[in-house]
Amino acid sequence: MTSIFRTVLGDGFERLHPQLQRRFSVGLDSGEACVGRGVMDRIWHGRGFVKPFLALGGTRHILVPRTGRNIPFTIENVPYADTFGRETVSFVRTFHFPGRARRFDAQMVLAPEGDRVLDYLGTHQHLASDLHLTARPDGSLVIRSGEHRFREGPVDVRVPDLVGGEAEVRESYDEAAGCFRVRVRVVNRYVGPLFGYEGSFRAEYRDVRRCGVRPGLRPVREEARA
Repeated sequence: MTSIFRTVLGDGFERLHPQLQRRFSVGLDSGEACVGRGVMDRIWHGRGFVKPFLALGGTRHILVPRTGRNIPFTIENVPYADTFGRETVSFVRTFHFPGRARRFDAQMVLAPEGDRVLDYLGTHQHLASDLHLTARPDGSLVIRSGEHRFREGPVDVRVPDLVGGEAEVRESYDEAAGCFRVRVRVVNRYVGPLFGYEGSFRAEYRDVRRCGVRPGLRPVREEARA
């Protein structure tokens, strides 16, 4: 068994910088979890009318309803088998704002077709998105979101483009500084930029069989629909 990210990237995985290869090899097969700690140089929002939507999403750990500079940051990538037996890797990002930390939670699984990653967002996985991965010639990784769906009980609907956002994540490794660099940008095709952040972090690896999955890392509710 290979990591879900290696499966999706195929031969392109070998184009990634070796440090990115290790980071995105996190999985049940490798037995490793990755915890990154660093600083977000900038966390930004789009125009004022997006703030109520970000505040609503923040109640379920989807996006971040605050802005700031030089904000300490942690990302936890921990593999586990979810309720439905699927290999899952957490992408739990914690932004340590003065006075109160904010989280942006995602849990990633391999799509049944094996050609993309499914990204379940928030504490209750009400939102899900297809993720498409590309290894760049410079060794960096680009992740772009596809269709978003909202799921609650019997409801399963596509999020309209008018209110949805297209995310792009760029992650690279800076040899000179000895750290990972990340830039995230979420844009609505009609109203423009909604949210984003950029910064750097260093990673440490742990034996997941020893450290396990800490309480609060997994979502409150898990979604079976792919």
